[in-house]
Amino acid sequence: MPAVTFDSVGDYPFRQLSVDQHEYVIRGDQEIETAGRRRLRLDVAQQGVTAASASYEDARRRLRLDVRRAYLQARLAKADREVAGTTLGEIDNLITLSRARFQAGEISGTEPRRLQVERLRFVEDVFSADLAFRDASSALLALMGSPDLAFEFDPVDPLAPASGLLTPGLVMPMADLSSLQRQALEGRPGIAVARSDEARAQTETRLQRALRSPNITVGGGLSHLSGLNVAAFSVTVPLTFLNRNNNGPVVRADAEYEQARQRTTATRTQVALEVQQAMNAARVSRARVEYLEREHLTTAREARDIVLASYRLGEVDLTDYLDAQRAFRDTQRTYNRALYDERLSLFSLDAAVGTPSTGTGEGR
Repeated sequence: MPAVTFDSVGDYPFRQLSVDQHEYVIRGDQEIETAGRRRLRLDVAQQGVTAASASYEDARRRLRLDVRRAYLQARLAKADREVAGTTLGEIDNLITLSRARFQAGEISGTEPRRLQVERLRFVEDVFSADLAFRDASSALLALMGSPDLAFEFDPVDPLAPASGLLTPGLVMPMADLSSLQRQALEGRPGIAVARSDEARAQTETRLQRALRSPNITVGGGLSHLSGLNVAAFSVTVPLTFLNRNNNGPVVRADAEYEQARQRTTATRTQVALEVQQAMNAARVSRARVEYLEREHLTTAREARDIVLASYRLGEVDLTDYLDAQRAFRDTQRTYNRALYDERLSLFSLDAAVGTPSTGTGEGR
């Protein structure tokens, strides 16, 4: 007896059709999912999308901090280069003065030669600062995706945070710590990632439990055999009590959910710690800047100027002047780093709280 066979496509079951002049059989079956499996699978997929979106936002948060840090490094290198260039210019002026005094017979030829030797050290400072600036500039351009890593630009934004300009949504660094931690726990993308992963693991556990319930297969068909017309309807329910693997996926899903829940707790603790540490850094950095401004910066400049005037009058020797010049240079560079650390601490606090912002000024 001739026969034609059709294979199933997608969720449609196998169908077989037998045809001759007098007899035929037509039958179809459809499996029906139970226990809300389709909805649970959709929930798992949606929670995965939510977690991926939050991960993207968290990556943007970290990239924003990296760009700000790279910019500040370029600005610090520029400030160090300015200090080195200014110091070198002063040494060159002093060399000119010492040569004139030597020609006038006021000093021996030892001092101009020693100044020339000392000049090499200050020239090395200029070269080192210039290299640091070029490297920091290239690193910033790489983060920004520039095709030309040798592109020259001038970071004009000052190292000192602009007074009165605060990142939107933050009052730093004297804001209440508990409110900043609460804001971070509510708004940080990393927290959203952990929560989405936890919800997805919980839904996956429910899905694995639902999979223990057997699906129902409903079928029906028509036949004409031996002159008889027959309509048939069937319901098939698999028996799963002999399936020893039935609880394995559920146990695994429960364990993964517990891991996700513990990761959420650990993430919350880590976020609170980052806010605490960023607040500590902001407060200490501010105190450091204020101390240097109050106790050292002006004093070192005045001491350098007094020793220079005394040296020109012949009241102190060259060693005293060079010591005062080095002390002022070191103080100025320490102050620049303190400004860098203070501003970076404000950027870090902004990133730790996770406040979205587009401004460039943070107040102190």
